[in-house]
Amino acid sequence: MTEAATPDDLWVFGYGSLIWRPGFDFVERAGARLHGFHRALCIYSHVHRGTPETPGLVLGLDRGGICRGVAFRVAAGQAEETVDYLRAREQATAVYLERRLAIRLDDGRRLNALTYVADRAHSQYAGRLPEAAVLGLVQQGKGVSGENPDYVRRTQEHLHEMGIHDPLLAHLVAELDKAEIAPSP
Repeated sequence: MTEAATPDDLWVFGYGSLIWRPGFDFVERAGARLHGFHRALCIYSHVHRGTPETPGLVLGLDRGGICRGVAFRVAAGQAEETVDYLRAREQATAVYLERRLAIRLDDGRRLNALTYVADRAHSQYAGRLPEAAVLGLVQQGKGVSGENPDYVRRTQEHLHEMGIHDPLLAHLVAELDKAEIAPSP
């Protein structure tokens, strides 16, 4: 049985690793859509999946399109603690902008959710990179949260389980798999 919602509950929208590793307690999880942004590998990772010397590449919400993801409802009594946790996790280098944006749950409910969007003015904003550069950055990335290829694979796997097809992540995983199978020169 799900605890009844209150107006003071916090909703959080996840589009990448929050889908499979939220790291906070929640009382409800639902599929959701965010209009006006899309999921993109557009952030150089200097902490979680890379270093400043050997950056990885992680997801951000970039302008335009629609992003399907997950909304988590956090009980009002846990809201402050959850926001503190998310700020520590998502804002390690201040590459994201914290926003409360309108989302639509798969059941039709409309609400505002806390989410983190790419800061295009930040030096770690990569924008749209050529495919070879994306693959190279992902292959080399390793940070405090692990290896970059694992992050891409887990995100793509969980999106697939949710019925969300992300052609760029699917293609990248296929390229990573091919590179692992290919014999070394």
